[in-house]
Amino acid sequence: MKHNPFIRKMLEKITEQILRLSGAITSITILFICFFLFKEGIHLFNNPDIEKGYGLYVHSRNPTIQLSPEQTKKVFDGELDNWKELGWDDKNISLFRIDDAFEIHSEKDLGENYELLPQKLSEIISNDESIIAFLPKKYAPSGASVKELISENIKIGDYFLGKEWLPTATPAPLFGVLPLVLGTLFVSIIALLIALPLGLGVAIYLAELAGEKQRRLLKPVIELLAGIPSVVYGFFGLVVLAPIVQKAFGIPVGETALTGSLILAIMALPTIISVSEDALRNTPREMREASLALGASQWQTIYRVVIPYAKSGISAAVVLGIGRAIGETMAVLMVTGNAALIPHSVFDSVRTIPATIAAELGEAPLGSAHYQSLFLLGCILFVFTMIISIVAEIISKKKNYKTH
Repeated sequence: MKHNPFIRKMLEKITEQILRLSGAITSITILFICFFLFKEGIHLFNNPDIEKGYGLYVHSRNPTIQLSPEQTKKVFDGELDNWKELGWDDKNISLFRIDDAFEIHSEKDLGENYELLPQKLSEIISNDESIIAFLPKKYAPSGASVKELISENIKIGDYFLGKEWLPTATPAPLFGVLPLVLGTLFVSIIALLIALPLGLGVAIYLAELAGEKQRRLLKPVIELLAGIPSVVYGFFGLVVLAPIVQKAFGIPVGETALTGSLILAIMALPTIISVSEDALRNTPREMREASLALGASQWQTIYRVVIPYAKSGISAAVVLGIGRAIGETMAVLMVTGNAALIPHSVFDSVRTIPATIAAELGEAPLGSAHYQSLFLLGCILFVFTMIISIVAEIISKKKNYKTH
């Protein structure tokens, strides 16, 4: 039965409009996600470097005007215990928090609704020149003997170049992402150095040396590795691989950057093997035959003709392998030790950006500086993956040009 030409044309138009609408909705959704991600993250730099709603107060004779977040942390952790280390007299630093006021005065002395608390806090600070008090601004002390230290907003440089990630520290949280960025790159690059030679070797074997039966058997098995959930890889790494690494190298714990790199290398292998093998098999048969006809051996043909011709495809496989490693979350979270420290050795524990987001986002209060800092981490990861995608696209176009 023949369709009416008018009906057929209408169906084609409707299908075209549906596909166009689908593409528009997808594009708008992606743009909305990107806008929301960056909008939430950028607000971090509108937050004070001291915990929101609090301030630092000292005696008016103290010449200190401002403390950096790092100095504040060291003072309240006891690492800096003398004002001389901060440029004043040789006096031991006396720490004071709001809870200490209730040990000095009874609730009756502070008033029914704590209306006398600011006055009592002023007296405590006035009587101790070496004090530094971390107090809610709601009960801010005042008077000629009290001075509040200057508090600035979180700086971009402190975020991107800071060496400590302590977003829940008080009184000054530290949002230094350098250990997380370096940890991510460190683990990913080592994983790539492990996976690339192995993946390329397997790809060469499948494309050039394996028989048809072997290829049909091995190819699905290798591609099946890509379908295994990352949490299963993480469990395998935690239960099997970490103890092996610990015993083999005689280190205290097996959850290290090396363990994470080994797991990521295994996870990146299917991508590297598949893409590299496709590139190798796309080498024209005439080029192989010409090389063999000129007296070259099979191995000489592989590394002097086939691999150079397929180098764009192999490069794309490398880039995609890096993308797989950088974006991995659960497996890395389980086997790297989850320590936000700048790595100096493959045996150090590290923490990556995706693992940090996964571990902390559920506990971060909505709209807090911690919450916004995690969104900004997502922006950094987005930029990384976007660069990788662009590079892969450029390499892919270069490959297509050469093939045709």
